[in-house]
Amino acid sequence: MAFLPQLRIPATYLRGGTSKGVFFRLQDLPEAAQVPGPARDALLMRVIGSPDPYGKQTDGMGGATSSTSKCVIIAPASVPDHDVDYLYGQVSIDSAFVDWSGNCGNLSTAVGPFAIANGFVPAARIPRDGTVAVRVWQANIGKTIIVHVPVRDGQVQETGDFELDGVTFPAAEIVLEFIDPSDDEGKGGSMFPTGNLVDELDVPGVGALKVTMITAGIPTVFVDAAAIGYDGTELQPAINEDKAALARLEAIRVAAALRMGLIRAPEEAATRQHTPKVAFVAPARDYVASSGKHIAAADIDLNVRALSMGKLHHAMMGTASVAIATAAAVPGTLVNLAAGGGQREAVRFGHPSGTLRVGAAVARVDGQWTVTKAVMSRSARVLMEGAVRVPGDTF
Repeated sequence: MAFLPQLRIPATYLRGGTSKGVFFRLQDLPEAAQVPGPARDALLMRVIGSPDPYGKQTDGMGGATSSTSKCVIIAPASVPDHDVDYLYGQVSIDSAFVDWSGNCGNLSTAVGPFAIANGFVPAARIPRDGTVAVRVWQANIGKTIIVHVPVRDGQVQETGDFELDGVTFPAAEIVLEFIDPSDDEGKGGSMFPTGNLVDELDVPGVGALKVTMITAGIPTVFVDAAAIGYDGTELQPAINEDKAALARLEAIRVAAALRMGLIRAPEEAATRQHTPKVAFVAPARDYVASSGKHIAAADIDLNVRALSMGKLHHAMMGTASVAIATAAAVPGTLVNLAAGGGQREAVRFGHPSGTLRVGAAVARVDGQWTVTKAVMSRSARVLMEGAVRVPGDTF
């Protein structure tokens, strides 16, 4: 039997925020994978090493976590006044599918540096020393992200002293602006899909829970930690090693997806694992982060824990951070109440790896809450560049 040789596809492996992913230029993909469809999905799954019944992704670039099972495709901008189109694929680890339903806020950080390094930003806009505002069109959700990338000697500056909890080593600070981050997908086209700041959600097998459902950054359902037996200081083992807890949290996610109009039947949730996110919130409380760092209640406004692809995230997803900041800025949401109530333009929350500060600008227009912008700081770094190999019979 003859076997085809491996394909060699130009690619860059980048860290963005607390995530890692394989970045491609659209033009470098095999022709069949340059358009959405089974060939593209098959290629990205093989690159990452999925589906893997062992859950390790040993035969691919993935790291066997939701934070490291990601691919990005960058193309020339299809929208005026933007530099690039950014398409994000969340690759399932043990199942054969790629979820295209949302954005990765962490990897959004790396899109700016990648765009500059790969010639998507005109040279005339790149100073010898300073900052470049890369305008990114997030193609999954149709939103604008402005990535402020530091430049030194005309090149992207990657090293620096900015520290990000969840990332071991310091790097250069990159500021992200998520413009008009409310997603109008789902019922009603509102930032709060049901029109309410707090709803009672009937969750099969769990019962009735008060929740805040929001579509800023990424569709997210927030629940009080105490209502599901937690205090908001939990680390990954407390949740991810408890199969019953994961099942309850997934039930909440599915019920919220139905209520938000993101799916029509519970069965659809299995192929939409990336969204909505489910997170639980609690008032500020001392705890020890996964690194051993002591987090004082006085240094944060509240604690938040969020799940990604069915597991408690080791830090906090960038898009969920937008949802947290936005919900915290709206008086009366569960997030706002956990933070102490009142009006606020920024919030610092505790997560399993430490703390994060995120700001959001909200306003009430014609009786509905809207968000114009969310801002946070992250960092990014190229880990490897060259080419990725996949078997020639992948698709």
